[in-house]
Amino acid sequence: MSQSTIEVAGGSLFPTYARYPLAIVKGEGSWLWDSEGNKYLDFMSGIAVTNLGHVPQRVKEALVAQLDQLWHISNLFQIPNQADAAKLITDNSCGDAVFFCNSGAEANEAAIKLARRYQQLVARNGRYEVISFTQSFHGRTLATLTATGQDKVKEGFLPLPEGFTHIALNDIELLKATITDKTAAVMLEMVQAEGGILLVDPTYIKQVAELCKSEGILLIIDEIQTGMGRTGKLFAYEHFGIEPDIFTLAKGLGSGFPVGAMVAKEALREGFTAGSHGSTFGGTPIATAAVKATIETIVEEKVVDHAAKQGEYLITQLREKLSGCSFVNEVRGLGLIIGIECKEPIASVIVEAQSEGLLVISAGPNVIRLLPNLLVSNEEIDQAVQILTKLLSNR
Repeated sequence: MSQSTIEVAGGSLFPTYARYPLAIVKGEGSWLWDSEGNKYLDFMSGIAVTNLGHVPQRVKEALVAQLDQLWHISNLFQIPNQADAAKLITDNSCGDAVFFCNSGAEANEAAIKLARRYQQLVARNGRYEVISFTQSFHGRTLATLTATGQDKVKEGFLPLPEGFTHIALNDIELLKATITDKTAAVMLEMVQAEGGILLVDPTYIKQVAELCKSEGILLIIDEIQTGMGRTGKLFAYEHFGIEPDIFTLAKGLGSGFPVGAMVAKEALREGFTAGSHGSTFGGTPIATAAVKATIETIVEEKVVDHAAKQGEYLITQLREKLSGCSFVNEVRGLGLIIGIECKEPIASVIVEAQSEGLLVISAGPNVIRLLPNLLVSNEEIDQAVQILTKLLSNR
């Protein structure tokens, strides 16, 4: 693909993305190649999507096999792959019922709808308000961007749906003061990824879970970016000794094939009865073939254990190599979702890293976000750390 082809293609698209002038055409494991033949070490994973690396063999084989059998049938019929994929999720989590959709935003939309519908039609208490947190990110539908605690995603989309309140994270007294008799759910991320790799306080989240239980409020955990092994557990909530009423998945769920899921406890099954919610492309034979192969690989090959070990290695190396770097404030993270907070904006660092053959992403203006695949090797980590140390130490 020539540079002129890239420019022509871009001219036919809405300019909703600030794209880098790279056309990525091939991927394998931790590596990507652009249209000019340049090779890059990928520490973005498509923003926490390709958790098993690019084109993982087992998922590829499952997709190829499914392509020869059936692509789409609609949810008016039984879909064996969908039932199998749902059972893999419930067998390996605290959830009991799964709704498949196409994206993280749709999964969070389904979670909000389920919380409201359960409270209003099953619990019959009329509750509809959702409390979420500043610096959070939950999607770009009207409801999920309203739930998002960042004003930048809301500009120009007024009026926004009512029933959403945002408060600061890790302040239990503030949460208690915010709850009303209309509060249906509390929605949060274990790691605020888009907000700067900000971790929930372990004591706080336990207090939140206890408070929600005592008040009849549903606890929704957004696992779109943290789920599927990213944090060194299959789901991030497992680190904190809690069980959400609802949690959401997407990104790494299909190894790059677009799919999302909303997972809930058995008691909430009554909230979504026939006809109450739906998705034409939710849980197609192809999508759930990818989900099945992805989860089977993660579980059977103990990928989560490897992610935990490699995450510890990566964060240790970063802290050691950057300890004397005046440009860096802090290195923080959980498993293989890691942020390097810097004293100044880091947009230029990301571009310079690309020139050095390393792909990373930001998490806010001052944070470099690292999201290598969960099978990343020590040698690949060492190479990335060497490049980042060089770039950050020279500032």
